[in-house]
Amino acid sequence: MENILIAVENRIATITINRPSKLNALNKATIAELSQAIDDVENNQEVRVVILTGSGEKAFVAGADISEFADFSPEQGKELARLGQESLFDKVENCSKPIIAAVNGFALGGGLELAMAAHFRIASDNARVGLPEVSLGVIPGYGGTQRLPQLIGKGRAMEMIMTAGMIDAAMAHSYGLVNHVVTSEELIPTCEKIAGKIMKNSPVAIGAAIDAVNAGYVDGINGYQTEIDCFGESFGTDDFKEGTTAFLEKRKAQF
Repeated sequence: MENILIAVENRIATITINRPSKLNALNKATIAELSQAIDDVENNQEVRVVILTGSGEKAFVAGADISEFADFSPEQGKELARLGQESLFDKVENCSKPIIAAVNGFALGGGLELAMAAHFRIASDNARVGLPEVSLGVIPGYGGTQRLPQLIGKGRAMEMIMTAGMIDAAMAHSYGLVNHVVTSEELIPTCEKIAGKIMKNSPVAIGAAIDAVNAGYVDGINGYQTEIDCFGESFGTDDFKEGTTAFLEKRKAQF
């Protein structure tokens, strides 16, 4: 792949968007490669957790590559949004393996939208995030108008979108947009530490929990019913047998 790097170590896959000269901006090729990378880690039995980050110290993803769509028609714009959403952003959100966004600098437009599609976010203290699309005469795409209010509330999301401004890591943390803020040097180690805690638990149950949580945000889907179904199905898994047996035998489960 030309625009991303993938490294697997200790059952953690680190996917790095590697276009530092463009501040890791998303273009069609990068979106396609990220989509393939998510498929690869989803199907790799050695991978239990994914860390998604950007190369360098300036940017996670500084936005979309505007030069690719500046002359698009309305129909082409709709197709751009649809393809990106289906091929990457929804895929990230619904991946059965936890995806942690390590936000290592600017996360603007498509960059923040990518981070929001991840299951949760850790930011370095130099991170700046925002959705500046309305300053270009367009609205946030790739789920930006949907996931931001889900994460921080309608009023704050409206202000961020309408002002097209950036907020710093501390404010993003106070809003609940990121879970933790650490130094740049601590960013990946912190993500790896959290990944280590995740990997002590059942990967099958975690995948089911992701499905159940996400179901609550889908129109027409009863999240409570999805939870009931996933809960019941857990009883038929080897992980449930191992987890309950280990508990009764007073030992650590081996998933």
